[in-house]
Amino acid sequence: MDILPYTEEHRIFRQSVRRFLEREVIPYVDEWEEAGIVPRAIWKRMGENGFLCMDVPEEYGGSAADFLYSVIVIEELARTRHQGLVAHLHSDIVVPYITSFGSEEIKRKYLPGCVSGDLVTAIAMTEPNTGSDLASIRTTASQDGDCVVINGQKTFISNGINCDLVIVAAKDPSVKDAHRAVDLFVVEDGTPGFEKGKKIRKIGWRSQDTAELFFTDCRVPVSNRLGVKGSGFRMLMEKLNRERLVCSVGSVALAERVIEETIDYCRQRTAFGRPVSSFQNSRFRLVEMATEVKLGRTFLDKLIVDHMEGRDIVVDVSMAKYWTSEMACRVADGCLQLYGGYGYCEEYPIARAWRDTRVMRIFAGTNEIMRNIAAKFMGL
Repeated sequence: MDILPYTEEHRIFRQSVRRFLEREVIPYVDEWEEAGIVPRAIWKRMGENGFLCMDVPEEYGGSAADFLYSVIVIEELARTRHQGLVAHLHSDIVVPYITSFGSEEIKRKYLPGCVSGDLVTAIAMTEPNTGSDLASIRTTASQDGDCVVINGQKTFISNGINCDLVIVAAKDPSVKDAHRAVDLFVVEDGTPGFEKGKKIRKIGWRSQDTAELFFTDCRVPVSNRLGVKGSGFRMLMEKLNRERLVCSVGSVALAERVIEETIDYCRQRTAFGRPVSSFQNSRFRLVEMATEVKLGRTFLDKLIVDHMEGRDIVVDVSMAKYWTSEMACRVADGCLQLYGGYGYCEEYPIARAWRDTRVMRIFAGTNEIMRNIAAKFMGL
């Protein structure tokens, strides 16, 4: 019996997503990886087919769908053998800030475009000297009449080149309390003083447009603030739980795809006149890794149910994010070993998977931070 309450509608939706990706994405992945970015047109086609921001309320153009639809999109994207089209960053990490904390004016102005794919979003938290310690950000937002003036630099911003909207975490320099000083502002591409820097070259996720962002006397209306003044840090802490859950879904889905492809490879590849899968070491390693993947899936599915039922998942999601991401790395590394020298060649998808898994232990809060969060709530 499945832990997740999938319906026939969910299964039909999965088939639609898979067919779309097989037609519109997979044939172009290598081209996008070489270019270092996915084209804006694919975002629009994702929106046209109803694969973006499914949980946005109907009055703003969405479907008001449950979280399982998001899970399906994340899992199917993991099967495309690349991490460039991170639709879940847009749909399940950034846009929920607008849905949950935006004013009615902000929601009506931006959400329909987010759903349609006309607007691509990013969130700017990380700074050159500030990673997981969000209370230490240096970007400032000083009020000047009915505007705020933003100054600062952000880095490692996913969707940084393609984004039309970016949610910026900044501090009011007049507020001494580091946590109460943080606010979140919606900034549009093209706003004077907002500039996109270079696209960062990375080990993995090569077609994902990660960039630096610069804000120099960038004036945005005070009305573009999300939530009430001083609530930015609390909002970040609340939504980071969902971000970490999304990261866990991606990690398990990637590990499942890698182990599936490696088993097929080992059945077909021969050494000393026998299939690689017939050697005891290969069989044991495949069983060990498949077991880890199944354990991760069971933990994850229970966590998804808890999230959908509104339960407190802070401890479990911190555990899940660190464990599933490290499990995905172990599986990718172990599978690459079974490919032998071919595993180190770019023409085999295991090479890209091996590179792409590594960052999962870093983003959404490093795994060291995840352990600290869990330990704190456990009273340690």
